[in-house]
Amino acid sequence: MPTAPEQPLGELALRTLAMPADANPQGDIFGGWLLSQMDIAGGMVTHHFSKGRVATVAIDSMVFHQPVKVGDIICCYAHMEKTGRTSMTVRIQAWIIREAGGDRVKVTEGLFTYVAIGPDGRPRPLDAG
Repeated sequence: MPTAPEQPLGELALRTLAMPADANPQGDIFGGWLLSQMDIAGGMVTHHFSKGRVATVAIDSMVFHQPVKVGDIICCYAHMEKTGRTSMTVRIQAWIIREAGGDRVKVTEGLFTYVAIGPDGRPRPLDAG
């Protein structure tokens, strides 16, 4: 029996277009640019969850499955894996749509950890938004 195709995990947190300025001379998007888009997506989700400022404190894993090309639509999905007293661990997947109306393809995934930050710039409890 065939298995169902994999689906994105979590909520759509960011959608953007890969542009020529984000690519090497061969037209492949820089991994660092893609990682920064994923970090932005995770930051928005954790900012909303914690009701305030957050900081990225770790990228616990990062896997690049396939290259991203100029013109691909990048869709970053975020799923809250774990919360602590001040921290949030989020699994972020980057999927692309290569052609208008085309299938989604998972290209990258990682596990990011954020900490809620108080007005003094120090970690704050999540329930103290």
